[in-house]
Amino acid sequence: MVSVLSKFIGDGNDKAVKKFRPIAGKVNGLEESVQKLSDSQLRDKTEEFKTRLSGRETLDDLLPEAFAVVREAARRNLGQRHYDVQLIGGMVLHRGQIAEMKTGEGKTLVSTLAAYLNALTGLGVHVVTVNDYLARRDPVWMGPVFHALGMSVASLQHDAAYLFDPEMDESPSPANRGAQESFKFLRPITRGAAYGADITYGTNNEFGFDYLRDNMALEAAQRVQRELNFAIVDEVDNILIDEARTPLIISGPAEEPVQHYYTFAKLAPRLQLEEDYTIDDRTKAISLSQEGIGKMERWSKVGNLYDPENFHLVHYIENALNANITKLRDKDYVVKEGEVVIVDEFTGRLQPGRRWSDGLHQAVEAKEGLKIQRESITYATITLQNYFRMYKKLSGMTGTAFTEADEFMKIYRLNVAVIPTNLPLVRHEAPDLVFQNEESKWKSAAESIAELHEKGQPVLIGTTSIEASEQLSERLKRRGVPHQILNAKIHEQEAGIVAQAGRLGAVTVSTNMAGRGTDIILGGSDVDRANWQDEHDKVIALGGLHVLGTEHHDARRIDNQLRGRAGRQGDPGSSQFFVSLEDELMQRFGGERIKTVMSWTGLDADIPIENRMVTKSIGSAQVKVEGYHFDMRKHLLDYDDVLNQQREIIYADRHAILDESDLKAKILDLVRHEFDDLMSGHLASRHSDDWDVPSFISELGSICPLPDGLANEDLVYQLSHDEVRRALADHA
Repeated sequence: MVSVLSKFIGDGNDKAVKKFRPIAGKVNGLEESVQKLSDSQLRDKTEEFKTRLSGRETLDDLLPEAFAVVREAARRNLGQRHYDVQLIGGMVLHRGQIAEMKTGEGKTLVSTLAAYLNALTGLGVHVVTVNDYLARRDPVWMGPVFHALGMSVASLQHDAAYLFDPEMDESPSPANRGAQESFKFLRPITRGAAYGADITYGTNNEFGFDYLRDNMALEAAQRVQRELNFAIVDEVDNILIDEARTPLIISGPAEEPVQHYYTFAKLAPRLQLEEDYTIDDRTKAISLSQEGIGKMERWSKVGNLYDPENFHLVHYIENALNANITKLRDKDYVVKEGEVVIVDEFTGRLQPGRRWSDGLHQAVEAKEGLKIQRESITYATITLQNYFRMYKKLSGMTGTAFTEADEFMKIYRLNVAVIPTNLPLVRHEAPDLVFQNEESKWKSAAESIAELHEKGQPVLIGTTSIEASEQLSERLKRRGVPHQILNAKIHEQEAGIVAQAGRLGAVTVSTNMAGRGTDIILGGSDVDRANWQDEHDKVIALGGLHVLGTEHHDARRIDNQLRGRAGRQGDPGSSQFFVSLEDELMQRFGGERIKTVMSWTGLDADIPIENRMVTKSIGSAQVKVEGYHFDMRKHLLDYDDVLNQQREIIYADRHAILDESDLKAKILDLVRHEFDDLMSGHLASRHSDDWDVPSFISELGSICPLPDGLANEDLVYQLSHDEVRRALADHA
C-alpha cells in the first residue's frame, strides 16, 4: 500500500515541477544572447559570476544565466543541448532534492548544471557514482563543458587520482587495471589535489573511506578532504538505500585461530533441514534444534557447547551454517583468484575489498577450502547515512526513487521530484506470466527468446544471479541462439556488451548489472556506422528492445530499472516478467495462496496464467520485503547515531589538535581539567577526614609522575584543599 506521504508527494509533484518552468523560460530567453559570446567571453562568465556572488547576489539569482552558459558550453563542446526538462532536473538538484528521471533522459548531462552553479562558491562539488568506471568516464565525458568554463574536474579512483586535461593523450593505467581501460585525458595528481578541484567525481566508498582516513591522520598534511559542501549522488537509490545496509569500515587483522572455521565448515553440510535446524524464510535466520546441537557436540568431541569454556564455539557453528545455507556461490559471491568476492545483490556487481563481518567471510572461505584471512579489528567506521548527512547540501538522481520517497524523507530529509520525460513514454508493459514451477518458466522463456531472435527484435533478459544467467545461457546454446552474457564474472566487457544490446537480433542475458549505466541505443551505440540508421529503423519497426525479466526482485525499484532499459527517449519497447511459484520471493510471501488458485484452473504445468490477484500478491510481497529492509537500515542508523555523537566529538578534537601550531596551552587545559575531575571525585570535601586519598594517589599516578608534595598519603593529609589544588596546578 502506498503511504499517505507518498500520495502527498505524488499529488504535489506536478505543482513542484511547474514552479520551475518559468525559470526554464528565463534560461531559454537568454539562449540567443549567450550564443553570441565568443569562447573566451563564455569562459570569462565564470569569473563574473564569482564576483557577483561575492557581492549581494545569490546562487538562485545567478541560476538562469549560469544554466544558459552551461547549456551553450555543452552545445559547443559535446554537440548536446539541455532540454527544458533537463533544465528542471538541474534546478531540482540545486534545491537539494532528488530528481527521478527515466532511463535515457540524460542524467549525466543534467548534473553539469547544478555542479557548475554550486562550484562557483569555491567550496567544491562532489559527484558520487556507483563504480570506478563511471567515476572515470563521466569527468572525461563532461570535462570539456567544465574546462571550457574554466572549472577544474578531478576523478578519484580506488588506487589513484586524476585531473581532466584535454591535452593529456593517455595516462598509464594503474598496474592492477586491465589494458583495455582508458585513461585518456586524465593526468595523474595527488588525492589532495583531486579534492581541491572545483568538481570531483568518485564512488561513495572513495569519499567515505577518505573521510575515515582523514580522521585517522597523524599529521594535518596527511588529510585530503575539505569541508563537505555539496554532493550530487548518481543512482541515489542504490547508494543511499541499497548500499546503506553495509557500513564503511577501516580495520586491521586480529589474532584469531582459524582451525575452528575449517572444522565446522566440514560438519555443517551434514546437518539436515527441519531435523537439525530451521530457517525463517523471511529473515533467513537459522536456529539449531536440540538434535542439531547434540550432533555438533558429538562430532566436534566437546561436552556441553553452552558451557562457559565451550561457548565461543557457537560463534563458529552459526557462521558455518550461514555460510553453507544462506551464502550461495555465483549468487551471493564468486571465487576469484583464490578469494571470496561479494556480489552486490541489487546491482549484480562485484565488490572487491568488501568483506562480511563477524567471521562470516572467514566461514565462507573455509567452506570453499580457501586460505582464511584473519578476522579484523575495527579502527574506524561510519554508515553511509551519517556520512552523506554531513554535507551542507545533498541531492541525487536516479530512474527509480519514488517507491522509496518515504525513506528519503525520513532519513535524509530529501524530497523526490519526478521529472517529465522529454518525449512521451510508449513502452508496453505486458502482465506477468506465472508458471507452476521453475522448469516450465525457463523452458518457456527460452522459447520466447528464440522466437524474438528469429524475427530480429533485440532482447535483454534480466536474471537475479550469476548462476541463473549461466543456466539460461546453456539453454539458449542448446537451441542455437547466439547471445551475449553479462554478469559480475565478466564485468570488464560491460560497456561493450551493453553498447551492442540494441542491435538487430541481439540477445543479451544479464544479471541486475544491466539495470543501470550505459544506455541501450536501438541499432547499436556506433551511430557513425554506415548502415546504423537503416538498422535503427528496422529495430523500431520490430517494436524496439524487449525486456524479459525471469524473476521479480525483492525491491520494486530493481524491477523498474530493468523495465526502464526499454523505451528510452520516446523509442518503442516492451517488457514482461516470467515468474514461477518456486521463485524465492513467491516462496517467502504468499506462494501457497497463488498455488491454490492455479490448482483450481487444472492447467498443465507448462501453461502460464495471467491473473490480477497474482500480480497484486507479488507487489504486496515486495512492499513487505522493502519494509523489512528499511527496518534493518533504520536500526543500523539508530546504533550508528549513538556512535556518531562520540565520533563527532573525537574527530573535532583530533582536527583541532592537528591544526594547532602550539599544543602546549591545549594540553595544559586538558591536564588541568583531568586534575579537577580527580579533585571532584576523591577530595570533594573541604575537610580532609572525608577524602579518599589512596584512590586519589592511585589515579594521579596512573596519568602522570607524582609531584613531590603529593607522593604519599601522609603528605596529602597535611595539606588543605586549596593547597592540593595549587600543587596540582604547579605540577601541570
